[in-house]
Amino acid sequence: MNIHNASLKISAVNPKQYPTEGYMEFAFAGRSNVGKSSLINKLLNRKSLARVSSTPGKTATINFYNIDDTIFLVDLPGYGYAQRSKEEKAKWGQMMDDYLSGREQLVQTILLVDSRHKPTQDDIQMCEWIRHYHDRVIVVATKVDKLKKREIEGNLELIWETLSLGEDDILVPFSTQDDEGKFTVWDMIEMMRVGELED
Repeated sequence: MNIHNASLKISAVNPKQYPTEGYMEFAFAGRSNVGKSSLINKLLNRKSLARVSSTPGKTATINFYNIDDTIFLVDLPGYGYAQRSKEEKAKWGQMMDDYLSGREQLVQTILLVDSRHKPTQDDIQMCEWIRHYHDRVIVVATKVDKLKKREIEGNLELIWETLSLGEDDILVPFSTQDDEGKFTVWDMIEMMRVGELED
């Protein structure tokens, strides 16, 4: 799989707009400012394929990235942005439910949390949502480069405990400043793609 052959297929707001190629999909979920777009750019060695917004909550679409006509990486709209109206939050919830519950091509939803902070109630809810739809929970702890080395282990333990992760779950420290976590995430995606990462 040539990760350099990557492009934005479509930004969808409803199931009728989802891609029809049938490729396996690996989705990333998380708070509005957790760094989903930055992670996708890092995975693909690109600077701006996935648009990084300075305004939290701006991404209100499901963005499908075609990787070498083999898989889709899917950037889900961020949650937890306080300035969204009730109507916008309801629309977001419906969009997420339509995708997570009804998308046959979805192999795994990967949860992103900020390694600097204890997971929020929204993070916990999304974790439970993922556990409902998938065999395991995979969590990527972003921005570990912003932590002091002595803080990392304790923060990862706090994330593990707060999200009630179990022995089949996976927690990956990730940094966009270097390659920490990048190859681990790709290895997991490839193992799931070929059916090697199973219970």
